[in-house]
Amino acid sequence: MAVDLKTADELKKMRVAGRLAAEVLEMIEPYVVAGITTEELNQICHDYMVDIQKVIPAPLNYHGFPKSICTSVNQVICHGIPSEKKVLKNGDIVNLDITVIKDGYFGDTSKMFGIGDVPYHAQRLMETTRIALSKAIEIIKPGTRLGDIGHVIQQYAESNHYSVVREYCGHGIGTEFHTDPQILHFGRPDTGMVLKEGMTFTIEPMLNAGKPHTKLKKDGWTVETRDGRLSAQWEHTLAVTADGVEVLTARNEENF
Repeated sequence: MAVDLKTADELKKMRVAGRLAAEVLEMIEPYVVAGITTEELNQICHDYMVDIQKVIPAPLNYHGFPKSICTSVNQVICHGIPSEKKVLKNGDIVNLDITVIKDGYFGDTSKMFGIGDVPYHAQRLMETTRIALSKAIEIIKPGTRLGDIGHVIQQYAESNHYSVVREYCGHGIGTEFHTDPQILHFGRPDTGMVLKEGMTFTIEPMLNAGKPHTKLKKDGWTVETRDGRLSAQWEHTLAVTADGVEVLTARNEENF
């Protein structure tokens, strides 16, 4: 498994791409309300990325994906395709997954949004998933192993009675969208690859309210929980530094 270690100059470019991806999530938040369609959200993000930021929306035409962002609502785990038919309604939860390309470098991030009056159980799932990601980020430094990351997420999720999706994972990122290493969100401590300064990758835990099992819809992209229960996901692009971690896609509302 060949893993690319970024130079200081490469990290500067990744920092720019990461910040731009974060800005899309900050920009779109006021629009994520009941009554809007996921296609309208896609179009607003697309126009902002292309016309204002002057970046390339990475998902568009990626292996045939037809839209510029992913919109995963309620039981959709990931890779939901924006649609004019999908209207957000009160009580929904939705993940918006944003990836931009700037000067050849990728920034990849996602965030959960609650629509109106979200039931407590859905809020708890979203918050537990966010905390699971934060706990994983806290342990990133040279010498940490990939199994440590997965273990922290799995332990926290299962202690809160949620399951971890196994089929989809985080990934290396840089001048390509998806590279080695794969970042599993479950695992055993002190196993797997050792992290080194200059590694860049995403962590993007997907937690289900019910069983971990998934199903792929006929569109070839949309992944749902097999039991129809809710799922939540948060994602950041990270860089391993000499003594810790830099969250390249951190939003202004966050403290890393």
